[in-house]
Formats: sequence, C-alpha cells, structure tokens
Amino acid sequence: MIRDSRRDKAYWDEWTTFLEDSIRKAWERLKQPPGDPNYRPQYVFELANDHYELMLRRYSRGDPVSELSQYFPGLLKAWEESERLGKDVWSDEIQYTRHAWAVNIDHYVRCFWLTGLALTLDIPDEQWQRLLALMGNEGEDALLDRVIASRQPGRPIGDKLCFPKAYQRLLDVVEAPAGQRPQLLRNYLDSWFSSLKNAGSPSFPKDYRTPYWWDFCTDEAVGMKGGYFGCWCIEAVAVAKALTIDDSLCLDHPNYPGDLIQDDRGPRYTDPTLSLESNTKRIEPSRAATQPRSRSWLSRFLLGSDK
Repeated sequence: MIRDSRRDKAYWDEWTTFLEDSIRKAWERLKQPPGDPNYRPQYVFELANDHYELMLRRYSRGDPVSELSQYFPGLLKAWEESERLGKDVWSDEIQYTRHAWAVNIDHYVRCFWLTGLALTLDIPDEQWQRLLALMGNEGEDALLDRVIASRQPGRPIGDKLCFPKAYQRLLDVVEAPAGQRPQLLRNYLDSWFSSLKNAGSPSFPKDYRTPYWWDFCTDEAVGMKGGYFGCWCIEAVAVAKALTIDDSLCLDHPNYPGDLIQDDRGPRYTDPTLSLESNTKRIEPSRAATQPRSRSWLSRFLLGSDK
C-alpha cells in the first residue's frame, strides 16, 4: 500500500521506474567524453539529486524503508564527482552561492533532508563522514548544526538561523523542555509547508526564494509531469530522531514521514482519492523527458533548466 495518496499506485510505479532508468542511463553517459565540460559538474550534481528523489519516490510508493539506504553510495559518488569537476569550472561567487546555507535555501533544505535520511536510515559511518564533508557549513546554523551534532559530537553550533521564517518553530522544538516537544513538533508540522514560501535569502531573486519542489506539491499540472516525489517534512523526522522525541502526535499528519524512524507506523492507502481533476491528461515518460524541471537555484537561475 502506498504512503502518499496524492498520487495513485500507477503514478508511483511509472515515475519510479522512469527515474531508475534515468539514473542508469546517466551513469552510462558519464563514461563518455562530455559534450560541454562546463556543464558537466552541474549535470553530475543533478544525478546526485536524482538519487535522493528516488528514495522519496519509493518511500511515497510504500516500499520498505530498509531498501532506501542503497542509494546513498551513488548519491555520494555523484556529488563528490560534481565537486571535483566544479573546482575547474565554477567561479568563487558561484561556489559560494552553491554551498552557503546562509543564502541558498535549496541547498540548506537538501542538506537537512539528507541529514534526516542519514540519521533515520543509520547509514555507515564511512558514508556519514563523506556526507559531512560534502555538506560543510559547520557552525553556520543554530538548528541544522544541532541535528547533525546528535551523531557528530563536537560539531560547532551556529548562533543564528539561516532561514528563521521557515525554521524558527522547529528550533523552538529543539530548545523547549522535553515534555513540550511532542506538541510543538506537531504544531511545526502544521505550518511547515506554508512557511517555506518565499523563505529564502533576500539576496536571491524572488522567484528563487522558495524550494524548487514546492510547486510540485501545489500545482497539479506541474506535479503530474513526474516532478512530484512526495511532500514530506523530513526536517521534523530528523529532529524527532536526533532528540528521541515521542512523535506519536505526528504520525497521522500527511506530511510526516514517520516510517523512516520505524516502518509501518504511518498511514497507508489502497484506494487514494486524487485531488487532480479527472480530465487532466498524464504526460508519458518519453514526453516528460523533454519537459523542463526546475531543480536547484543554480540550475534554475544560471542554466534555466536541468538536463
């Protein structure tokens, strides 16, 4: 049974298979000489993104949580290769906007999600250390640094939030007495999605201050093109895992991926009621491959599209 009833089983099967195929083909293409060496680092980085999106698609489809960690090695390999190639391509300014949590909300959320997945899936320490090296930003955020420190004692903790509009309520959970945390975590979940709208740095153009996947959750026409991989607040489950919070109040929330902590606790659906209008036509994978899919700030702003 599926975990996300906003799409039916056919959708999850179709687009999970499509992304698995895309990842396989991308690795094959990387064995060939690059067509444009200047784009190669970003192409490989998007391949890393594909791996975590595949984890979330499979989670949404209802697959066993125990099968999700198999994608971490490929994700880390692609990200590391992207960084290696990017040293010779990206300017100092682009390097900063790619990596700095303080300005790049896409990257901050990505790192938060990967931290949450790493903690809940209990990835091996060798992979954890590689992930930390890729994320960097030690001492830059009062919230995410604390979550990371739950597995990495001694990590410097930032003294401010990078994105207070979106994450002050979650920091309040962390700083509250233990007995208040369960209810505060539920309260945060209720505001999580709306709080991310325009929550990014004012140094970015307005169109790039909201995480790239946000429209996939709100715009059915966009989401049904295959971009939608679920609408999961991994930040909340990361905090619950890091602080051992009783999350029973959150388990019925449609955005809470509670099965990541322990499988088969959250709701499952056999006959989903889709919010999509019945006359909306699904785009086939062969056509969807030509549809633009906005991803990271860099690809959206500098490159204009993905692959």
